Amino acid sequence: MIHISETFALHSVEEFLTDEEISQLNKIVDNDAVRPPGETGSRYEHAPDAAQAMLQQAFARALPSLRDVMPNVAGTGQWAYAEVAEGDCIPVHVDGIPDPSARPRRIGRIGIVIRAADAGGQFYVATTSSPALWSGAELGEADGFAAGTRQTRSMPHEMSPSPSVHAAPNWAQDMPQTRWTTDAPAGTAVAYGAQLLHGVAPVTRGVVRKFVTDLLDMDTSL
Repeated sequence: MIHISETFALHSVEEFLTDEEISQLNKIVDNDAVRPPGETGSRYEHAPDAAQAMLQQAFARALPSLRDVMPNVAGTGQWAYAEVAEGDCIPVHVDGIPDPSARPRRIGRIGIVIRAADAGGQFYVATTSSPALWSGAELGEADGFAAGTRQTRSMPHEMSPSPSVHAAPNWAQDMPQTRWTTDAPAGTAVAYGAQLLHGVAPVTRGVVRKFVTDLLDMDTSL
């Protein structure tokens, strides 16, 4: 039974990736995640197969730690590669629980930077007391959640050449909120609940390279 605390959890796994894995993943991106001719700026796309395999191995190592705060996590979705370019950001949003009655259910997300920007580009989460966060719906045991679990609104992720095209809904941008910025270095995983507001601050110099995926209540890798 998934509890609301899991969908608002925040956790870090230091050394999720080794230095050698970070180096290999950057080489994979350089060699395999090739941009179409003339394309510049940010992007969000499926990670290359070689990266998928390496990240799944790292996830398996980190699973006991992740279950300390999200005990129902059993697997991940497909990994995506995100690149946030200078002058861009990922606006504040909440992923939400897209279909609570259909398994596998999203409990959270996880992101790992493999190259930080020279300035800016920090990941942050946000908290708020605003009622605008909530959809008004409640989940229950029939959905696999503890009875009375409140459900947030959401802004689904979609693959796109640029994450900035996902202009955050006005309700997410405009509601009063307090932001908590992370200083996680390359190789550290940050896991966050599916109902937690989050985003990436504007990159002022350089490029952020990272991999992200869903944390699910079923192992989908088999």
